[in-house]
Amino acid sequence: MVDAAVLTKLEEGFAKLQASNSKSLLKKYLTKEVFDNLKNKKTPTFGSTLLDCIQSGLENHDSGVGIYAPDAEAYTVFADLFDPIIEDYHGGFKKTDKHPASDFGDVNSFANLDPNNEFVISTRVRCGRSMQGYPFNPCLTEAQYKEMEEKVSSTLSGLEGELKGKFYPLTGMDKAVQQQLIDDHFLFKEGDRFLQSANACRFWPSGRGIYHNDNKTFLVWCNEEDHLRIISMQKGGDLGEVYKRLVTAVNEIEKRIPFSHDDRLGFLTFCPTNLGTTIRASVHIKVPKLGANLAKLEEIAGKYNLQVRGTRGEHTEAEGGIYDISNKRRMGLTEYQAVKEMYDGIAELIKIEKSM
Repeated sequence: MVDAAVLTKLEEGFAKLQASNSKSLLKKYLTKEVFDNLKNKKTPTFGSTLLDCIQSGLENHDSGVGIYAPDAEAYTVFADLFDPIIEDYHGGFKKTDKHPASDFGDVNSFANLDPNNEFVISTRVRCGRSMQGYPFNPCLTEAQYKEMEEKVSSTLSGLEGELKGKFYPLTGMDKAVQQQLIDDHFLFKEGDRFLQSANACRFWPSGRGIYHNDNKTFLVWCNEEDHLRIISMQKGGDLGEVYKRLVTAVNEIEKRIPFSHDDRLGFLTFCPTNLGTTIRASVHIKVPKLGANLAKLEEIAGKYNLQVRGTRGEHTEAEGGIYDISNKRRMGLTEYQAVKEMYDGIAELIKIEKSM
């Protein structure tokens, strides 16, 4: 049974959310009926409750989504809430749909989006992975955090060639290293209030770390929001090079660390917006003419399932007319298709910007 204090918190939080003018997907789909049906349920292995899933959205009414999975079983136990949110966010991925098998396609098929360096400042492709046999952040013990960091650090130190680099634990990091990582925009900070209220930052900075290669074009975050965030990036618009590096890295890491995968949802992640391919392919792009009319920029981006954010990512402004634009759909399509949506959309935005 779910204990009384948790139920009280749920009832109070639900009442406040209902009364609020929140635009979150949580508010949209957490009807009284769904709420009553789920409030007494727990996941079998870790005993996670509905409160563990929705606490962040109950505390932050300005959330866009407002829900996280405390462990992999939550996606099944609380499916009545997760499924419609997943369908809404991922552009119609229904509960009867099945995410296709992983397919990175022909890694040589993407060209440079901006060979003359007029528009694209930098290109980045990242994916998230969870390690098999471990729950997500809210259920991890400090010992598990440390054990995972150990596995990740020893795996990454075996990488060779372009991916060869160094692992930096956040625990005991010296000031000079810390400053260098901040200057490179590599260091992640303790989670924002959305992650804090989801209980994703416990035992900080235990078990957290950063790996980067010598060229600073390949980066792995260990135990930030997901167990692993694998990132490939570089200046300019050569998506082909960036994508190829990411795929090589993922394949190398997967040989040594088994990832959590679900037949219906694809690769499993803490936040339902990252499920499936988990791929976010993005550019920092300067489109001053289009940017002068943000509604138009967003409308064109929307046609290609792209998401427009401010320069420093989610919840930020565009600085100097530079936007962060990425693919939005991560489910119901392959990795290759997800990156291709971004490629085609950005090519179109550049074409329009040139013609204005």
